[in-house]
Amino acid sequence: MAINLDKMRQKLDALSKKGGDKRNFFWKPQDGEQTLRIVPDPDGDPFKEFWFHYNVGDEPGFLCPKKNHGDDCPVCEFVSKLYNTRDEEDRKLANQLRAKQRFFSPVIVRGEEDKGVRLWGYSKTVYENLLNLVLNPDYGDITDPENGTDLVISYGKKAGQMFPSTDIQPRRRSSALDDDSSKAREWLEADIPYDSLFVTKTTEEVSKIFETYRNGTSDEEHGEVNSYNKANSTDEIGDSFKELLAS
Repeated sequence: MAINLDKMRQKLDALSKKGGDKRNFFWKPQDGEQTLRIVPDPDGDPFKEFWFHYNVGDEPGFLCPKKNHGDDCPVCEFVSKLYNTRDEEDRKLANQLRAKQRFFSPVIVRGEEDKGVRLWGYSKTVYENLLNLVLNPDYGDITDPENGTDLVISYGKKAGQMFPSTDIQPRRRSSALDDDSSKAREWLEADIPYDSLFVTKTTEEVSKIFETYRNGTSDEEHGEVNSYNKANSTDEIGDSFKELLAS
């Protein structure tokens, strides 16, 4: 069967709106309040879970082969060894390298409907808050296209906080996804290309990346597990990821 070129163009358009950069597909809240609507997913689960390794050498981030696919992961194996040493420096490095959990939902941002469906990434804390909303009988299925609920997202640093936090407040009244049924249908039929949005590595690829990382940061002569942390300040490097995971 010949490839469906129209569908391929639609996928490319979804990734490359105004600039050809798939980062345009992701949405991150700005300081202050914004209103959005989570779009229901055809499989019944609009809250997708992924695990990432960050900060391994020059790699900004990639999916953990073990946590996401059940394959062997050299980074996870090393992290386990670090925790087992009970050394404080090893623990810091293990916390830096361990797989981090992130959740993603397709959303329509109110006032930016022309940008279509985008993907909102958030922390476990936000995920738990969303689940509590869904399980609250006063709200129920907040993603329902006819009687769902818009969410007001308040984002920013509070007094005494080092990193910004995300608060969620549902609108008091339910509403339709959009008054224009054809537009709502277009959003509901949007194909979210999860497989191509995130960097996926095989066990072999991760092994090569991690070996390069170890060679660049370890003290081979001493061979101590905690030596892998000496060349890097985990506190400084990890701050940016703490902010990401907190939001």
